[in-house]
Amino acid sequence: MSFELETAANPAGLQRVVIEPVSRVEGHGKVSILLDDDDQVKQVRLHIVEFRGFEKFIQGRPYWEIPVMVQRLCGICPVSHHLAAAKALDQVVGVDHLTPTADKIRRLMHYGQILQSHALHFFHLSSPDLLFGFDSEVAKRNIVGVAAEFPEIARQGVLLRRFGQEVIRVTAGKRVHGTGAIPGGVNKAVTREERDVLLKDIYQIIGWCRSAVALAKRLHLANAGLYNSFGAFRSNLLSLVGPRGALDLYHGTLRARDSAGEIIFDGVDYSRYWEYLTEEVKPWSYMKFPYIRELGAEEGWYKVGPLARVQNCDFIPTPFADAERREFVDFGGGLPVHATLAYHWARMIELLFSAEAIKDLLHDDDILGDELVVEGEHRERGVGVIEAPRGTLIHHYRVNEDDIVVRANLIVSTTHNNQAMNESIRHVAKRYLNGRKLTEGLLNHIEVAIRAFDPCLSCATHALGRMPLSIELFDAEGACIDTLVKDSHERCG
Repeated sequence: MSFELETAANPAGLQRVVIEPVSRVEGHGKVSILLDDDDQVKQVRLHIVEFRGFEKFIQGRPYWEIPVMVQRLCGICPVSHHLAAAKALDQVVGVDHLTPTADKIRRLMHYGQILQSHALHFFHLSSPDLLFGFDSEVAKRNIVGVAAEFPEIARQGVLLRRFGQEVIRVTAGKRVHGTGAIPGGVNKAVTREERDVLLKDIYQIIGWCRSAVALAKRLHLANAGLYNSFGAFRSNLLSLVGPRGALDLYHGTLRARDSAGEIIFDGVDYSRYWEYLTEEVKPWSYMKFPYIRELGAEEGWYKVGPLARVQNCDFIPTPFADAERREFVDFGGGLPVHATLAYHWARMIELLFSAEAIKDLLHDDDILGDELVVEGEHRERGVGVIEAPRGTLIHHYRVNEDDIVVRANLIVSTTHNNQAMNESIRHVAKRYLNGRKLTEGLLNHIEVAIRAFDPCLSCATHALGRMPLSIELFDAEGACIDTLVKDSHERCG
């Protein structure tokens, strides 16, 4: 743990509160809060304090290794990186259109990934806060407590995730770090028997997904006063959209809206994403800060992920999910919903959409075909963009004449949300930090805001490991005036 009073960088001698590490996120991060002599919040920052270097050690490898290598970025959403890389390398091997079978198998894989990741995040990580309250007893506020008090909710969460993982196994070869997608197509067919096993359960899965939307919606509406204001802020929105503005999590063109819902740009070919998006580096974090070029760094940052996608699209191409989307949009009264905790409601709408999309694909005989790969004339560059569970994911590669990757640029979903997460925790800190009496509930309020984005910082986003947490508060003279420690068993003292 590191606790210090800013002096050189902060000549006013503000009090510095540090939360390190932030728990239940992938990778290592910390939150620093600066308070003045009146205990008013002056600055809040989310720091990403690790450097992993994936963009560098991809260089020098043959391009066909990349879709398998990049999965090691994450043990929970490897499919997203697998498919984004495969889409980029489709262009390198000269393929603009996959066979219908390969395209639909990839989509099936992707929707299985969305289903399992959304289920895990909502039921295992977020539902304890939402069901018991942010200040509830810490020993109870976990998935074990949910299973004890709401056994059917916990059971459905486990079974939804298991079904999504089985879809991934059928399409990618195994549940984690599969090899199904290759440049130009896929290398594994789906058998009739595999399809029929999934079909047997899909209608029950859709029913449970509808219940999950109802639960998230009920919790939001029942606590609207808190949920609508907690960590809420206005921002631009960014996502892919499909033909006619449909929600499409696998492919599409880039669309951005401003905080009032007006279009900033639309129909943008993502293979030229750098003409519209760029990144800023700040000295206090290893994670960059993307923004829309034409608006500049101060005004051009944005949100991605379920809250952006559900509102950025014009419709969802499955009936149950679109009905829920319309109700969500109506809740905003004609303007975008900017409540951070509305991410959970939107995430469950996408959970339902994924289940319905899986059902439609399972009924499509194209997925049983055997034309799996195509190839064209090789090119030196490829860009692949996909909507991962947490938001827009960009993979960009350059390959030389020897088929070796010479440059890689990855803009992951959580990077897009970097400024948004900082804004959210700043709002929460300003509202709930009283400056002198620290409680576990206060720490959890800040973490609840971060957790709503489902951040993915390195390799274990959804790990349920117990992480110790310590926080100290110093006054303007540097004296420690309060201390709170959460141990590895989640006890505070």
